[in-house]
Amino acid sequence: MKKLILLLVSLCLLGGTLYAQEQNKRERKKNLIVKEWNTKAGSTQPYLDNKVTYDAQGRKIEEIEYASYGQKKRTTYSYEGASTKCKEQVEYDDKNRVVRVKHFEYNADGTRHKQLNYKPNGKLESTKTYEYSYQ
Repeated sequence: MKKLILLLVSLCLLGGTLYAQEQNKRERKKNLIVKEWNTKAGSTQPYLDNKVTYDAQGRKIEEIEYASYGQKKRTTYSYEGASTKCKEQVEYDDKNRVVRVKHFEYNADGTRHKQLNYKPNGKLESTKTYEYSYQ
C-alpha cells in the first residue's frame, strides 16, 4: 500500500513537472516567428527554407515551406478557444490552393482520438483512428 501511494505521489509530481515544462515552452513561443535558412554548398547566399509562426498563446498557427521558386507548401492550424489542441489543420500548395483539410477529435484525457481528412471540396477522403496501449 505504501509503495502504491509513493508511486501515485511520484506520478503526480512528474505530471505537474511535465505540465510546467509544457507551459514554459509555450510561454517562450508567444508571438514567435522562427525562420530556417539554408545555404547551398559552394554558395554564400542563404535562402529561406521554412517559417513557423506562433500566436499570443504560444500555439503554432502557420508553417510555410519554401523552395527556390517561392512557397512550396503552407499549413495553418486553428484551435477552439484557449485550447492547445489543434482542432483543424489546412494544407495549401505552392499556389496557395487548399489541398487537404484535417479535423481532429480528442479523448477526455487530451490524447488524439480521430483525424478526419477532407478534400478541398469538403468530401471526406479518409479517417485515421488512434489507439493507445501500455506494455
